[in-house]
Amino acid sequence: MNQRMTDRNLINELQTRGLRLTRPDQRHVSRRGGAGPTDHQAMTIGDTTVMVPVFTETAMHSPFVLDSEKGQKLLQETPEGLIPLADVSFASDPAFYRLSTADGIPYQQIATLHGRDVLATTVLQTCIRYQSRRKTCQFCSIGQSLSAGRTIERKTPEQLAEVAKAAVELDGVKHMVMTTGTPGTSDRGAAILAESVAAVKAAVNLPIQVQCEPPDDDAWFTHLKDAGADAIGMHLEAVTEPVRQRIMPGKASVPVSEYMRAFKVAVEVFGRGQVSTYILAGLGDSAEDILKVCDELTAIGVYPFVVPFVPVRGTPMEDHTPPTAEFMDSILRPLAARLRETGLLAEDIKAGCGRCGACSSLASYEKAGTDGENMANAS
Repeated sequence: MNQRMTDRNLINELQTRGLRLTRPDQRHVSRRGGAGPTDHQAMTIGDTTVMVPVFTETAMHSPFVLDSEKGQKLLQETPEGLIPLADVSFASDPAFYRLSTADGIPYQQIATLHGRDVLATTVLQTCIRYQSRRKTCQFCSIGQSLSAGRTIERKTPEQLAEVAKAAVELDGVKHMVMTTGTPGTSDRGAAILAESVAAVKAAVNLPIQVQCEPPDDDAWFTHLKDAGADAIGMHLEAVTEPVRQRIMPGKASVPVSEYMRAFKVAVEVFGRGQVSTYILAGLGDSAEDILKVCDELTAIGVYPFVVPFVPVRGTPMEDHTPPTAEFMDSILRPLAARLRETGLLAEDIKAGCGRCGACSSLASYEKAGTDGENMANAS
C-alpha cells in the first residue's frame, strides 16, 4: 500500500472499523472506559500517530489485524487472504506510569498518555448529566473507569502538578488536556479547571488546553486565561438540536446558539484557533449539517475537530453503527480546505485535542495542501 493510502484512507478505515487484536501481548498503551478517546490504542503508521479502537464491538469483527507473529505489520483480511498494508509501531508505557504519589495513588490514575506526547486528565470524574439516564449523553463512559478503580474521582491541583512535572521530565510530554465532568455549579467546571491549571503552570512550563461546557459568566474565560490556560475546548459533539435532544438530552439544555455566543467571547480572550470544539460524526447529523456548522465556527475563529464516533461498550449506544470511511472523507476533505482558507490549522493550536489530532485524520487532510484533490483521487 502506498504512503498516500496510509495517510488518508487507511486511517479513516481503522478509526471507523477498528483493529482486531489476536493476542493479549499486542495491547500496548491502551485504555478502557472514561472520558475522551477510550477503548482505543495509540499506534504510529509512518510518521502519524493515531488512536484506533481495539476494545469495541466493531473492532472484534474488524478486517484489520496485526501479524500474529511479529505484531508490527498491519494486515487486512480479504476473501483472497491476508494483505499486508503497513508497518506500525506502538508506544511503550511511559516512565511516569511507574510512579505513585506519597499517599500511594499511581500516577496513571491521575493522568494518562494520549497519542504520542499528550498528557490528559479528567479533573472531576463525575458529571451531573451522567448520574441520570434521562439526562446522560448516550455515548459517554466517564463513570466506567471510576467504577473499575482505574482512576480517582477528584484530582487535586497538587497531584496534577506532580504528575505533569514527571511526565515532562521523564517522557517529554509536549502539552496537556484538562477536561472535566460537569459539576452542579453554574461555572460548569471552570473553577476547578482554573485552580488546576494554575498549579501545573507553577510546577512546569507546559501548554494546557481546558475543556468544559460554556460557563454561566463570561468572566470565567478571562479567569482561565489568567490562570495559565493556553487554549479552550467547548464540545458540541452533535450539531443539530434534534440529534442533541435525542443523544444528549441533559447537555442539550445548553443550545447550539449559546455555544456560538460563548465561542465568540472565548476567541476574544484566547485568540483565533485557540478555541475548539469536538464534533462526533456519525451520531445522526448529516455531512451537510456538520459542514454548515463548521463554516459558522471557522468564520468565528473556532477550530472544529471532527472525529468519527466510536461506540463504547457498556454505554446505551454500544450497538450504534459507526460512520463509514467514505462518510468521514466527505466531511474532512472539504473541511480541511476551509481550514486552510481561513488559516485555522492544527499545527498552530498551542495545546489540546486538535493539536494532538490522533483521534481523526483531519490533520492529514490539512497537510495535503493544494494537492489534496490529487491525493484523494490517488487513494
